[in-house]
Amino acid sequence: MTHQPFHDLSFDEFDEVASPRPEFSEFDDVVERAISRRGFLTGVVAVGAASFLTGTALGTGTVQAASRFGFTPVDANTLDDITVPDGFNWHVAMKWGDELFDDSIALDEESRGTALSQEKAFGDNNDGMTLFSKGGRNIFVVNNEYVNRGIIFGNRDSGLPETDDDVKKGMMGHGVTVAEIAQTDGKWSIVKGSELNRRITPATAVEISGPARGHDLMKTAVDATGTKAFGTWNNCGNGETPWGTYLACEENFNGYFSASEEGFEQTPDQVRYGLKNEDWGYGWAKVDDRFDLSKDPNEPHRAGYVVEINPFDPTSTPKKRTALGRFKHENAEVVIAANGQVVVYMGDDERGEFIYKFVSSAKFSAAGDNSDILDDGKLYAAKFNDDQTGDWMELNPETTGMSSQAEVCIRTRVAGSAVGATTMDRPEWVAANPNKAEVYCALTNNKNRGIKPNAGGDDTSPNAPNPRPANNYGQIVRWIPVDGDHTSNAFKWDLFVLAGNPGVHGNTDPKSGSRNVTTANMFNSPDGLQFDDNGFLWIQTDGKYSNEGDFEGQGNNQMLVGDTATGQIERFLVGPKECEVTGCTWSADRRTMFVGIQHPGERGDSSWPDGGNSIPKSAVIAIQRDDGGLIG
Repeated sequence: MTHQPFHDLSFDEFDEVASPRPEFSEFDDVVERAISRRGFLTGVVAVGAASFLTGTALGTGTVQAASRFGFTPVDANTLDDITVPDGFNWHVAMKWGDELFDDSIALDEESRGTALSQEKAFGDNNDGMTLFSKGGRNIFVVNNEYVNRGIIFGNRDSGLPETDDDVKKGMMGHGVTVAEIAQTDGKWSIVKGSELNRRITPATAVEISGPARGHDLMKTAVDATGTKAFGTWNNCGNGETPWGTYLACEENFNGYFSASEEGFEQTPDQVRYGLKNEDWGYGWAKVDDRFDLSKDPNEPHRAGYVVEINPFDPTSTPKKRTALGRFKHENAEVVIAANGQVVVYMGDDERGEFIYKFVSSAKFSAAGDNSDILDDGKLYAAKFNDDQTGDWMELNPETTGMSSQAEVCIRTRVAGSAVGATTMDRPEWVAANPNKAEVYCALTNNKNRGIKPNAGGDDTSPNAPNPRPANNYGQIVRWIPVDGDHTSNAFKWDLFVLAGNPGVHGNTDPKSGSRNVTTANMFNSPDGLQFDDNGFLWIQTDGKYSNEGDFEGQGNNQMLVGDTATGQIERFLVGPKECEVTGCTWSADRRTMFVGIQHPGERGDSSWPDGGNSIPKSAVIAIQRDDGGLIG
C-alpha cells in the first residue's frame, strides 16, 4: 500500500492512513437512516425537560435572547493576527523558545536550537494550561503537546531530524513547562531564573501509581519493577485539582513508537491503540530503545495516562494515575461531589471512542492529605440512550471479563467496548458548570461516522448524541447527573449545539447546525471547553480553516462563548493563520484571560507572533480589558 509520508500528516490523519478501517456495507442505507432521524434530531436538541433550558432545534429561527457577555462579537476572518472585540487588548505572555533559567540559551531562528537549549526553554505547541496563585506568586503550568517538525527541523532540507541531537531536540520540545510569571507595566512574562521554573520532558522520572503499578504488562527493560516510567509526552488538555495540583493528559502517545524488526506484527491491543511499525517522523527509537516496539513491547503500556504534577515543588516526582485509565486522554475535569468524593470526567479523543468517569473511594478533605486520592476508585464508561437518558457502566473484572483492575486500567479501550459504551465523535475537552451540576463535552468531528467502525470494530452508525453521518462539524453534548449527584450512575442528556454552516447548507439541512448557529457565529470542530465563574462556556476550535467548500465563511480557528441558560453563542476571538486555539485560564483577580495559540503556520503560511521573516511560534497570549475590568 502506498501512502502519504507519516511525517506530513496530523495525528488524526496518521491513524487513518496507517490503519484504515474496513468500510461498512450498505453505506447508503446508513446515511438514509441518519437523515430520516431529522425529526428525532429536532427533538433531541429542542427544549425538553425543565433541566434543559436551551432551544437549539434545527430550523429557520435563531435563539432570541439579550446578550449577557458584555462585548461586541467579532467577525470571522483569515488574518495572520489575533482579533478580539473593541475594548480589549492582548499581548504575548510566553512563546516557544522563551528562556526559563539563568543559563538558558536564546532561540537561534537559523539553527532552531539544540537539545540543550530546548530543554531549558519554553516548549513547543502549548495546549492545556492552568495558572496557580499562592503567596503572591503566579505559577503557570502548560502542556507542550508536540513539536512542529517542519519548523523545529526547518534548518534541515528534509524538514526532519537528521542527527541524534535533532531527535533529542524534538524530544525536549515535548512535555510540560512550569514557569513563574509576573506583570511588569501591566504585561505578563516569564520570571527568568525563578527557582520554581521547571521542564518535565520525555526523559523525566515519573512514578507509576494506582492499580497498574507493578503489573507484568508495565515491566520493561529499563524498569523491571513496573513502578517507574520515564517522561510524559503529547499532553493535550489538562485538569486542576482542589488540592492545588496540575493534571497533564497524555493523548497521541502512539505516534512516537516504531519497530526496527522487519515484518513485526502488532498485537490486537497495539492495533487498538494505534501503534505502527513506523512513527510520526520523530525518530525517537533511534536514540532510545524504549520506543522500539520490537525491542520493548511493554513500553507503550506505560503511556496514555493522566499525570499529576505539583507546581510548587520543582523537586517532586510526577505521578501517572493509572486508576483513571489508559487511552488518548483529552483533558481531566475534576469536580467534588456533594458527598465529598472526587469525580473526574474524561474523553478519549479518537473517532468512535468513549467518554469516561472516575469516582474516588476516599473523600476530599480541604485540610487533609489528598495526595493519593486518585489512586483508588471506580472507573466508568458512558452509555447514551436514544431516550435522552444515560448510564455509567462500571469497568471492573466482572463487567469486562478481564483478570484484574490493573488490566482494566491498562486496556481501558477494550474494557469500554466490552460493556457496550457509546461510540462518540472524538470526545475532546469536558467542562463542568461551576454553578450547577451539569457537564459538557466537545465532540469535535468524525468523518467516519456511519462509514467505518472504530479501531476495536465497534459499530459507529449514527446514534442519538452523534446523529450526523460523515460529521465534519462536530457538536457539544451535555448531561445532568440524576439528583444532581456526580457519583450517580444515571444521567439525562441533550445537545447544547450542533456546529454547522447555514451559509452553505441553508437552514433545514442537518449540516447547517442547530438553531443557535447562524452565519454570524458559525464554526466547526469545537475542541477546548472551559467555564468561567459566571457559568459562561468558552468554546475553542481546532478545525478546518480552508474558508472554502463546507467551511466557507468560517475563517481561521476561533474562540466563542456560550450562555448555557439561553443557548446564545458569540465569537470573541479569531486566531492567526493555520493555528488551533486551545487552553484557557485566568489570573487570580480575573482581569487577565490567558489563551493558547498552537501551531500557527503549521502548513507554512504564517509568521505570527513576531511577523516579518520570523518563523511562526506557538504562544500563550494575555487578554485584558482596556478599562481594566473583569473577564469571565
